[in-house]
Amino acid sequence: MSKAAKEITYADAGVDIDAGNALVDKIKPLAKRTMRPGVMSGLGGFGGLFDLKAAGYKDPILVAATDGVGTKLRIAIETGQLETIGVDLVAMCVNDLVCQGAEPLFFLDYFATGKLDVTEAARVVSGIADGCAQSGCALIGGETAEMPSMYQENDFDLAGFSVGALERGSSLPANVAEGDILLGLKSSGVHSNGYSLVRKLVKLSGLAWDAPSPFGSGTLGEALLKPTRLYVKQVLAAMAQGGLHGLAHITGGGLSENIPRVLNPQQGVSINLENLALPELFQWLAQQGGLSQAEMLKTFNCGIGMVLVVAPEAQAQITALLKEMGEDVIELGRVTDHPGVQYQGTLL
Repeated sequence: MSKAAKEITYADAGVDIDAGNALVDKIKPLAKRTMRPGVMSGLGGFGGLFDLKAAGYKDPILVAATDGVGTKLRIAIETGQLETIGVDLVAMCVNDLVCQGAEPLFFLDYFATGKLDVTEAARVVSGIADGCAQSGCALIGGETAEMPSMYQENDFDLAGFSVGALERGSSLPANVAEGDILLGLKSSGVHSNGYSLVRKLVKLSGLAWDAPSPFGSGTLGEALLKPTRLYVKQVLAAMAQGGLHGLAHITGGGLSENIPRVLNPQQGVSINLENLALPELFQWLAQQGGLSQAEMLKTFNCGIGMVLVVAPEAQAQITALLKEMGEDVIELGRVTDHPGVQYQGTLL
């Protein structure tokens, strides 16, 4: 057996433990500003502790969600614009949690890379902390994995995991009935789904990420990296108002696939597309690929990021509340007794 002339370290194999420790030191103050009632431990332990009683719960049910940001991450990496991709990661998880009627409580992230760049990783985690702070959700832990040969040196991947809680008997959807009203809350853009198609359409257009945006200010890359909206505080306020029967986070599958997830098998919805002004961004995407209305509605959010299913008698109060919180509320349609999604009017 041959003997090495000198010690071969873990760093020689491409894993720098000191860099990982330096990142933890940079993350600690970011995580500290997300603290909320219930958090029992900071970063650095083998697990994060959370006290549900201290958070005000008496008979809680836990709700968990996990997600990523898809190939939107590729645009962030190629443009070097890393500050908001962490907001997307949080939003994709916590927006799902509230659809079950849960308040997001804490969040953990997974960051995997071929070679750890402490400064760049800290920029990403700063966005995660921003998303958590805006959602009232504590960043209590995570994992940084440096894996040479698994990723190209400048590449990385992200995953998020969040846990929320609700009091027993208050989960959603509940009591969705024929005649309930669908209220839409606007998206900020594509959010975090459909980016494999977006990137293909951009390639077909011949535009670079730093080209002027054809549908707004700034560059094309900046326009497509607008972070996913966080709907947590608005939705929790609407829940407290009463009369909210269901919520659909409009992610992959668009309006066509996500709204039915909150309905009974015997129910459907009727949506008036004339009430929905398709944002210029989505018009441009449709034009680049010659996309049909059906393809748009099952791929993109088409300008609506969250749909609330409300009792008719609660519509006015919930709408007024959401408008007070800065929302532009759109009445999309109503629940019917005919299964499926029926569209009236045209989108394109």
